[in-house]
Amino acid sequence: MSAEGDERDAEGLDGGYDADAVEPKWQDRWVESETYAYDGDPEQDPNTTYAIDTPPPTVSGSLHMGHLYGHTLQDFAARFQRMYDGDVLFPFGYDDNGIASERLTERDLGIRHQEFERREFQQKCREVCQTYEDSFTEQMQSLGCSIDWNHTYKTIEPRVQRVSQLSFLDLYEKGREYRKKAPAIWCPDCETAISQVEMEDDERGSHFNDIAFELVGDNLDRDEFVISTTRPELIPACVSVFVHPDDEDNQDLVGERARIPIFGHEVPIIEDERVDMEKGSGVVMCCTFGDQNDIEWYQAHDLPLRVAIDESATMTELAGDYEGMSTEEAREAIVEDLDDEGHLRDRWEISHAVQVHERCDTPVEYRVSKQWYVEILDHKEEYLEAGREMDWYPEKMFSRYEHWIEGLEWDWLISRQRDSGIPFPVWYCESCDEPVMAEKEDLPVDPLADDPPVDACPECGHDELEAEEDVFDTWATSSLTPLINAGWDWDAEDEAFAMDHPELYPFDLRPQGHDIISFWLFHTIVKCYEHTGEVPFDATLINGHVLDENREKMSKSRGNVVDPENVMEEYPVDAIRYWAASASVGDDFPFKDQDLVTGEKLLRKLWNASKLVDQLTPADQIEEPDELDPIDEWLLARQDAVIESLTEKLDNHEISKARNELRVFFWNTFCDDYLEIAKQRLDAEDSESTAYALQTAHRRFLELFAPLLPHITEEIWQSLYADGGSIADDSIHLRDWPTPSGHDADLESGETALEVIGALRRYKSEHQLALNAELDRVEVYGRIDGFENVVRGVMHVDDLDARDEAADVTTEIAEISLDYSQVGPKFGEKVGEIDAALESGEYELDDGALHVAGEELGADLFEVREERTYAGEGEMIEADDLVVVVQN
Repeated sequence: MSAEGDERDAEGLDGGYDADAVEPKWQDRWVESETYAYDGDPEQDPNTTYAIDTPPPTVSGSLHMGHLYGHTLQDFAARFQRMYDGDVLFPFGYDDNGIASERLTERDLGIRHQEFERREFQQKCREVCQTYEDSFTEQMQSLGCSIDWNHTYKTIEPRVQRVSQLSFLDLYEKGREYRKKAPAIWCPDCETAISQVEMEDDERGSHFNDIAFELVGDNLDRDEFVISTTRPELIPACVSVFVHPDDEDNQDLVGERARIPIFGHEVPIIEDERVDMEKGSGVVMCCTFGDQNDIEWYQAHDLPLRVAIDESATMTELAGDYEGMSTEEAREAIVEDLDDEGHLRDRWEISHAVQVHERCDTPVEYRVSKQWYVEILDHKEEYLEAGREMDWYPEKMFSRYEHWIEGLEWDWLISRQRDSGIPFPVWYCESCDEPVMAEKEDLPVDPLADDPPVDACPECGHDELEAEEDVFDTWATSSLTPLINAGWDWDAEDEAFAMDHPELYPFDLRPQGHDIISFWLFHTIVKCYEHTGEVPFDATLINGHVLDENREKMSKSRGNVVDPENVMEEYPVDAIRYWAASASVGDDFPFKDQDLVTGEKLLRKLWNASKLVDQLTPADQIEEPDELDPIDEWLLARQDAVIESLTEKLDNHEISKARNELRVFFWNTFCDDYLEIAKQRLDAEDSESTAYALQTAHRRFLELFAPLLPHITEEIWQSLYADGGSIADDSIHLRDWPTPSGHDADLESGETALEVIGALRRYKSEHQLALNAELDRVEVYGRIDGFENVVRGVMHVDDLDARDEAADVTTEIAEISLDYSQVGPKFGEKVGEIDAALESGEYELDDGALHVAGEELGADLFEVREERTYAGEGEMIEADDLVVVVQN
């Protein structure tokens, strides 16, 4: 860092707060000086450092509002814990391998991966991703996140490839992986197998088609039966027809054979309890493959395989005249031909949920192929128990995790038929198909470029080995982030896995969005639990999504996307962070400019209050006097209570509650009340007590605001209180979190005294009196024990009388207003009679209901405004429940 950067800023706070100058200055200095670098000690005991398992964003475009919100939320935790508990690891990574990176490259360059050799296309992916990553890094640094940029990774880099391939070998050796030729979920657009977690339901329009199937054979009571289907293009792949055993109407079909319309091949009719009798005619065709039921029937009844749709959703030669058509084209053509030949009985429009690939919204198919799987179905209860051991913020999100695991029907398919990704470290014997695994010390390897570890098959001795061409699912690697950051690796000398940084593992916090609980969180638990036997993190912090101002999901098609770059150009980053702290953790929430405006106002308030404190107190830190005045002790005691409350809230990730409590105390109590009192006291007398309390409270306010508003607090701290050392040593963000100072005061009486002062200040303003104008007599109906002199001195009261008894105050109804939008339609012409009765006072209020003109109105139809009147001498001033009477 430059010498200039190490020097303390010019003393004092001149002019207004200039966020455009301040924020980039500190962002650069924090990075240059490595303010947030983690210098951990591997000799520490395991799990002794607060470590955050940050989500590596997919390299698929630029920063969006979800990134802005999610990463800011993580930074709140990192900054608070760094001050509260010392060492924090806050790393950063990029998920730049897999389908998302390939599609980004194809879109960015206007190409298709099939047009290039594999390595050439992989290189293009690396180059495109690097460009986006550089831009994304700059954007992340402009958010002021306290990331340790020395601890970064990419999921495609050699170090991570090694960890990913080690994971594969370890699970294989433990018997947790297998390779099998079986039906798998397939994306025709991406032309690869995918896992269950990558599917989502999408409501789409379709048609139900009633199609007549001919019965084959003599002496039958009927010639045909009808099946209902939304996918007539699968008819050429039909291998059987099923009937439920309890279906009396169709029991006569069981054991017979049916002829498939148009295509003419015959299939058996079988009974099976999985048939849904309430759907369509109750008779269902089984095609290889249309859905999960088809797969189960295929396996349970040892049915033949008919493949009518290829890997790109194109009809095969099995489809006859429809070969080469897309599934959509074939669907319409087959329906038209069924109708022409008299097989179509009915057709009507429906809307139903279609399973699509979440990456590209393409409806999935099911194809038989040879794939690698991680066995998970037999460990579902272990994964549930692992989830129960974690703390969930918010707790309700555990149910999503639980429901996902309970609904699992497939083992985790981890192989992908793509070009860009981490290769499987496997070769196969061309003769017996026996897999040959790479040696751990050789990793990472690429079987397409590297030689196998043996010259011949260990199983049969054949000397021709074929390289695996598939790559890992990206989640198979990003699920290892805790192990990647902890330096998990194979120790060849000890012949065991070890960690370079055991003090990090298990990690303390996994922050992420609720939409990837079934993706990232679940798979991380699976991988890390199977490798280490431990839950990989102590707690998970789940953030919601940012919606538009109408609470609709942002999407380009709706035209309601808010661009973070535009927001960051218009508002200070600290104001954006203030907005990000407004939502309850886990909840989706709308983006509103007003929240950012409120944040800007707070920055100005903090700046101006700091300037006033600087003017009123000396530059050096003031020593605590032997005795504090009651109001000064009260302020510090009240701040102690707030510190205790904020510490608990931030430790439990109740960010919005902490933010609101801190703002109210700072703005209302400190700025509006105490600062005015302090200014008067320091102008009138050089009070050492007030100067100490003012400066001490201000220093602690800066520390309390630091996790939320890092730029402005650093600027003020360096200008007023820093010792002039390196920012890497003297940053406010490396200070200890404030702890209660042990001051004791009657908090309730002090609060009441401030309310009295505020009420008298309003009285003087409304009567156009100077703040130092004398008041003859003031009666306070409320307890201000010990603070009488403060009220007298600050508000210049000659005679102050504080009383415990209630004031002679009468509460009367001033007005009852109706909600005419509801009352009008409900009572019609009688509304005029109701109004007249209210005007004349002919009504009753009973248990929240209004009885008037012979009708009863519920509490939602009216509002009551009450007024209090004082019967004694003087003028009453109201302040919440407090009554103050001025006689002047």
